[in-house]
Amino acid sequence: MNFQALAGRLRRYEQLMRLDKPIGTLLLLWPTLWALLIAGAGRPSLFVVWIFALGTVLMRSAGCIINDYADRDFDGQVERTRDRPLATGAVSTREAMLLAAVLALSAFLLVLPLNPLVWKLAFIALFLAVSYPFTKRFMAIPQAYLGIAFGFGIPMGFAAVQGAVPWLGWLLLLANIFWAMAYDTEYAMVDRDDDLRIGIRTSAITFGRYDVAAVMLCYAAMLLILIWLGIRLRYGIPYFAGLVVAAGLMGYHYRLIRDRGRAGCFKAFLHNNWVGAAICAGIFADYHLKFG
Repeated sequence: MNFQALAGRLRRYEQLMRLDKPIGTLLLLWPTLWALLIAGAGRPSLFVVWIFALGTVLMRSAGCIINDYADRDFDGQVERTRDRPLATGAVSTREAMLLAAVLALSAFLLVLPLNPLVWKLAFIALFLAVSYPFTKRFMAIPQAYLGIAFGFGIPMGFAAVQGAVPWLGWLLLLANIFWAMAYDTEYAMVDRDDDLRIGIRTSAITFGRYDVAAVMLCYAAMLLILIWLGIRLRYGIPYFAGLVVAAGLMGYHYRLIRDRGRAGCFKAFLHNNWVGAAICAGIFADYHLKFG
């Protein structure tokens, strides 16, 4: 294989793993960082942070491949996904599954220096990543399942730092479920017409004409949980300032999605990166302004 052919093959793998579209990795990473900061009182081990950051990239990449494998017969019928490597046949199913297995194994090897509870939770995380793509066949709101899968770095983060998962870790996971339901409904609103035609189930279809209201209610539920968590942990102004910024961003998302245009809904989905970042900055600032 010459260099040009190899470069083309690697480019197709990059597209398959979505390395050219980092938003999914960021939406996985922010909740994990929230958990690590809270569990480590603002100062988690940098080694542990590095493990989780790299593991997030690897598992998100593996999850994208599994998702495309599950949807390979549908993606060609959807405008936004018709050029994906598995849908076009640019990458075979065999090599895609082999790549996903290598990525998942690499992610598991990363957590081996951590404690056995993290290992056990890693197997659950793998199951969630593998099974999520198939929930779109039978679940009315698969986005709720996605919220568990995308937020499972939260209990794993607490387990890595504290050796256990306290109640607030599960509460943070619940907040992430509502957040994922909000941003992935925005994402699903982009493909609603195509999904209706091919029979895929999504929250955008289930909520119907109440989709915008549902998104905003999910955002509100997330914020209420985080406010209650902040009160219980006696956080100060920096933490709540981060929530205020996040709430302002959510208000902007309402403006983007209220007319249900594809471009606006997709922009709102992408913009959730800044919601996660604002909350993370608030947590970090609260610990370091008090104790730094």
